[in-house]
Amino acid sequence: MAGGAGFIGSHFVRRALEHGDDVVVLDKLTYSGNRANLPDEVEFHQGDIAEPADVARAAKGADAIVNFAAESHVDRSVLAAEEFGHTNFHGVQVLLEHVRESGQRLVQVSTDEVYGDLEAGGSSKETDALNPSSPYSAAKAAGELLVPAYVRTYGVDAVITRGSNTYGPNQYPEKFIPLFVTNMLDGEPLPLYGDGKQVRDWLYVDDHCAGIEAALQQGAAGEIYNVGGENERYNIDVADLLFELTGADRSLLRRVDDRPGHDRRYSIETTKLRGLGWEPRMPFDAGLRTTVDWYRENRAWWEPIKSGEYREYYERQYGARLNTSSPA
Repeated sequence: MAGGAGFIGSHFVRRALEHGDDVVVLDKLTYSGNRANLPDEVEFHQGDIAEPADVARAAKGADAIVNFAAESHVDRSVLAAEEFGHTNFHGVQVLLEHVRESGQRLVQVSTDEVYGDLEAGGSSKETDALNPSSPYSAAKAAGELLVPAYVRTYGVDAVITRGSNTYGPNQYPEKFIPLFVTNMLDGEPLPLYGDGKQVRDWLYVDDHCAGIEAALQQGAAGEIYNVGGENERYNIDVADLLFELTGADRSLLRRVDDRPGHDRRYSIETTKLRGLGWEPRMPFDAGLRTTVDWYRENRAWWEPIKSGEYREYYERQYGARLNTSSPA
């Protein structure tokens, strides 16, 4: 499993272990990868999916590779776009070359952001054209395009999943929900982009993992499967729910300058994956409560993270914005 020490990957690891599967994890342990996310019994290899020798060493004898490894934050891609091509495109090509030789199955875990902005309405289907808006989503789309090319040209056994905005316990606190929860718990300002009317489809991490598992076990080679919560919310409305759950003072909310090229709405249609027997099970209110409770009870996990590299990134991303922000 590539990128298994990250947020979604580590949840998938635990799910596989509960099913009695043997799991090997390859992870570069960049800023968001955390060995502490993984159970001790997991065989772990530190390495880079863009390095063929690292992939061959970790994947030896495996039935399948599930690729969670990615530079994954849009804001970071705006600040440093060049870093995203290495993992999100070149790394995928290295994995495809490996499975071309080994005959293993590959699941390329991707994102609904490759479809781009759907402010005009509707929901994206797997056959829709890709229209990425950020360096992150463009790099993910580029990596994705290699998969059907290798399926058609070389006959590799590979599928793609495109997940919607995922939330849950032990998510790195740069993302919207854990950023707001941890800032609320610490009484820090809450940087809300623009008018807060951006719409995201929220999917609980365990439901996302179940969808990936369905595609791994039942998906046809060359096919793409949307994994969505079908639970669209304005960002400002999610923030209001978090205020209720944390008891934080609403005066912490600050409107800051919006992200360049910020997509207004994502929405994906999930009929194809539901045809494999999958469906999301976690109600949003319950999942959000579980998430808030986890961060409240696990300060020892996230407090050390919100220093050092994270603090430098936070100041670079939000410092000037917060200095010129207005109350929400």
